[in-house]
Amino acid sequence: MATVTLLHSKKSLQSWLADYAVSHQHPINKKIHWLCVPTIFASILGMGMSWQAAFTLVLIALVMLFYLRLSTQLFIAMGMFVLFCLAAIAILPVGFKFWFGVFVIAWIGQFVGHKIEGKKPSFFEDLQFLLIGPAWVANSLSEKLAKPKTS
Repeated sequence: MATVTLLHSKKSLQSWLADYAVSHQHPINKKIHWLCVPTIFASILGMGMSWQAAFTLVLIALVMLFYLRLSTQLFIAMGMFVLFCLAAIAILPVGFKFWFGVFVIAWIGQFVGHKIEGKKPSFFEDLQFLLIGPAWVANSLSEKLAKPKTS
């Protein structure tokens, strides 16, 4: 049932990002999230590929469908990130325990960021925000790259 909800969400990407941004205003919390969100995403892929690769690839496909429904540009950006993560996972000679440790440390960072922010994480309201975090980072990065540099 949760997968069906993810694939048929009525909210736009901009609406998701605006809702997510409400609890991500403090500059330190933003920086922590910039580091920890991609790290958590990569560690989940690492744990999954260490545990059951075929199942993990199916879940990745479903997550990518969620991103495609929101935006083709986001789908491409997240697809590139997933490929980068999978390549790193294949190259690094580590297993499930390593990725689990990275996952725990990154989540501790996230909660420290929210303590600084003074607001609870968005996913406490809606679990779909767990997929919006990486989209928020990707969107923030694309906005930074699109801004013309001033001297």
